[in-house]
Amino acid sequence: MNSKDLSSTIKKVLTGDSDVREAVSPHQREFPYGRDSEAQVTRREFCNFLVLTSSALFVSTGAFTAKAIYDSRFAEVLPKLNIEDAGSLGAGESLNFRYPMASDSAILIRSRDGEYFAYGQKCTHLACPVYFEKNKQRLECPCHEAGFDMRTGAVLYGPPPRPLDKIVLDIRENGEVWAVGKISGDYEHE
Repeated sequence: MNSKDLSSTIKKVLTGDSDVREAVSPHQREFPYGRDSEAQVTRREFCNFLVLTSSALFVSTGAFTAKAIYDSRFAEVLPKLNIEDAGSLGAGESLNFRYPMASDSAILIRSRDGEYFAYGQKCTHLACPVYFEKNKQRLECPCHEAGFDMRTGAVLYGPPPRPLDKIVLDIRENGEVWAVGKISGDYEHE
């Protein structure tokens, strides 16, 4: 194809030639794209697609909701765990342990007045491990400079959206400290 033919074709298209197919037909062989075989989507087909897709999303959302409601009827039973070395923990000190599973880290704190508090060790912002800052008597997350109250697990400052997960403790008469349950970090609303 020479530049003169191309220029005349472009001129025909740009000057208002109403039939573009006629203008480009001499060059169709160089660009073998069959427009007649092109799939046309009608308004009705498009609306049917939208209705079917929306219905499928609605039904699947309903199924997930029903499963969540069904699962919430059964309380999760967590194992009871004797926290080793908790009795030897001094006032104002902390101890790391695993609860409720071996892969879940937790932290036990003994306040200066002798009370025990325990929390899941994952920061509720991005799951960085929190540690007990002995001098300030609070839990801190070094990743994004967050702080949590030692007694309640509530967010003192920083980006975490909710308090730490609380580990329920059972202090026995013989001084043993047992972890007996876990409460999600939204316990402030109880």
